[in-house]
Amino acid sequence: MTQSPPIDPAVRPPSELDSGWPPPPYRTPAPPLVGQDGTRHFDGLTYATTPGYRPCLLDVHVPASEQPVPAVVWIHGGGWLEGDRRYPPPTVPVELLHGTVLGAGLALVGIDYRHGLEAPFPAQLHDTKAAIRYVRHFAAELGIDKDRIAVMGESAGGHLAALAGLVRPDATQDTAALEGDVGVRGQDSAVQAVVAWYAASDIVALLAHPLPMPPAPDGSAYPDPFSALLGGTPEQLPELARAASPVTYAGSATPPPFLLIHGTADRLLPYSQSESLAEALRDAGGDVTLRPVEGADHIFLGAPDVTPIVTESVGFLARRLGA
Repeated sequence: MTQSPPIDPAVRPPSELDSGWPPPPYRTPAPPLVGQDGTRHFDGLTYATTPGYRPCLLDVHVPASEQPVPAVVWIHGGGWLEGDRRYPPPTVPVELLHGTVLGAGLALVGIDYRHGLEAPFPAQLHDTKAAIRYVRHFAAELGIDKDRIAVMGESAGGHLAALAGLVRPDATQDTAALEGDVGVRGQDSAVQAVVAWYAASDIVALLAHPLPMPPAPDGSAYPDPFSALLGGTPEQLPELARAASPVTYAGSATPPPFLLIHGTADRLLPYSQSESLAEALRDAGGDVTLRPVEGADHIFLGAPDVTPIVTESVGFLARRLGA
């Protein structure tokens, strides 16, 4: 008797993904909740499962539309140590971010990812790319145009957004390893535009900039974000620190359009981080806009009003995605 070949769980039909053993690498989207205004909400979709770790979840909010809409993948910050897909930084109201994105005719996809003390880099980038592949794979079910996807993030999330825009699996052998194989496979993880707020772009250069970290809630020393991200200090792991730096890939392929917004008084991640990335992108012939927020610290503390920042960010994405 001829035996059938084993089924690769990454390519099993959707009907087979939600039952049986081993656990599926992702879950098909459940039906959305529909608001009175026609907005569809898909909450807590499992886009990747990795043995030994919590499932990675994402939420999708889609404005009422008869046609597939472009999507913005939102990546939260938190020093690669904390944070939640549902919440922007405390200086940016949830209603402002979500309302501005949906009001521009864009879908908003908020994603979780493994933190540094759960798994070292490149796990965070693997998860980010898996989320993009998931959205592209299930675009029809979600009401999203799979050819118009952008990323937007703040702080650690801005770092991951920049990497997602620059790291192409077909560029070099090194970048192929950064694609990862969690979640959906066989889909492109490319994005059409990037917005990064006060992101780390050159981790090696940050060695000369000690981080003013507050104590942890229990009074103990707060973990060093870079050591948590890398699984060791940047001095111990210089090659990994370089691999985790977006500036490393600025010239490896044609970059998508970038908008970088950074406070000039940022004491945690200095403004020079975005200056360095902008310069590297320009040198590579990229389309990049660097927008300083005068006198603002990290998470735009000290900015008189964050509304224009959110409006400019979403407007940039809407234009680039043709919304």
